[in-house]
Amino acid sequence: MSLFATLPLLPALREAVAAAGYVEPTPVQARTLPPILEGRDVIAQAPTGSGKTAAFGLGLLQRLDVAGVRTQALVLCPTRELADQVAREIRRLAMAIPNVKLLLLSGGMALGPQLASLTHAPHVVVGTPGRVADLLRRQALAPGDITTLVLDEADRMLDMGFEQTLQEILEQLPRQRQTLLFSATWPESIRRIAQAALHAPVEVSVTDAISRPEIEQWFHEVETADKAGALAALLVAHQPASTVVFCNTRRDADRLSDTLRELGCAAAALHGELNQRERDEVLVRFANGSLNVLVASDVAARGLDVKALDCVVNYELPGDPDVYVHRIGRTGRAGSTGLALSLVAGREMPRALALGEHLGMPLRWAEALSAGSDPAKLRPATMRTLRIEGGRRDKLRPGDLLGALTGDAGLAAEHIGKIDIFPACAFVAVHGTHADRALRALRAGRIKGRRFRVSLL
Repeated sequence: MSLFATLPLLPALREAVAAAGYVEPTPVQARTLPPILEGRDVIAQAPTGSGKTAAFGLGLLQRLDVAGVRTQALVLCPTRELADQVAREIRRLAMAIPNVKLLLLSGGMALGPQLASLTHAPHVVVGTPGRVADLLRRQALAPGDITTLVLDEADRMLDMGFEQTLQEILEQLPRQRQTLLFSATWPESIRRIAQAALHAPVEVSVTDAISRPEIEQWFHEVETADKAGALAALLVAHQPASTVVFCNTRRDADRLSDTLRELGCAAAALHGELNQRERDEVLVRFANGSLNVLVASDVAARGLDVKALDCVVNYELPGDPDVYVHRIGRTGRAGSTGLALSLVAGREMPRALALGEHLGMPLRWAEALSAGSDPAKLRPATMRTLRIEGGRRDKLRPGDLLGALTGDAGLAAEHIGKIDIFPACAFVAVHGTHADRALRALRAGRIKGRRFRVSLL
């Protein structure tokens, strides 16, 4: 019998679990759900992709009093992208519970509509610390009835400088509440926030990503000046369809993405200096197959919603071994084989030695490939992305864009990929060989009887 069947979940949540196809709980779900459902505070160390969102989502929905029109649960996430991803998962788990209102409150989005939505209190708020603190100061968000607080990816919130903001939020919440803290790493700063926010918590550590056999890990000794060429050679050798390259600085991310594009690779950088429009475009293009390589900082990559990631590259080893574990945990999910490559300069050897001790196994070293590999052999992106200057505010739906492309543009449905609709814009992935044709057709034609500006990214 599945553990899900033995848990005292509401019938509506059992229905949602079945509809989601969950059969056996993941390790983090098996170890955190029982104390969460008992109402205990929990602090859990778990990598990305471990199933933690379903664990705390089921827990907070179990406690919800839907008849009470008041905010009862608050989930804080470090980035808008992660908050959006978490909100979608909780909505999916709440599918069989009538009249649950969930509100997403994050920066980078207009404040006015969020203030308007708060005039009727949501049951659940998912948001970023800065925007939530702002709305608390304005007294637009009422914290007095919050019985469940979730701090998701707490280490990254602290890395992004949110410690004071979190303290400000905590001071306004009721003392009698359940607090659930999830973090990929447990630095001392996490211990401090846990001591202040949690009461007699159950501690859970799930770091199974370090030993999962489906992640093939290789380390290559290569000096810093030669890393870009060595990376290009590795991409030619392995031919991954999707790769995230982790850099420790924004400058490295920008320089490396520029170099890869000059070699003909469909690459882009993702870091905290991008504005929200730029972030949205990069994330959409990577998720829909228009970019092969995303060069990112650790913080910027949180909330990255890619179902199957072929390869993770550590362009430079992180100083914290737990960060390495979290990075590589993004590949090799759902039974697929993953690949983790690390480029290690001489000055990074102490980090490599410490990592080997942390993993409890010898690192697998391979000779760095020649930087002289033919860049023309880099795997091209199969898709291109069209940006339409119209979105949900214009009542556009995915079917409208699909109809325009298969109708006036004459494209076959199999040549059209992922469609993303935002409030003021929309993105459509089109097979690269048909992208120019699709662009001309949408510019010349109409969508729902209207003309929209269309560009090819």
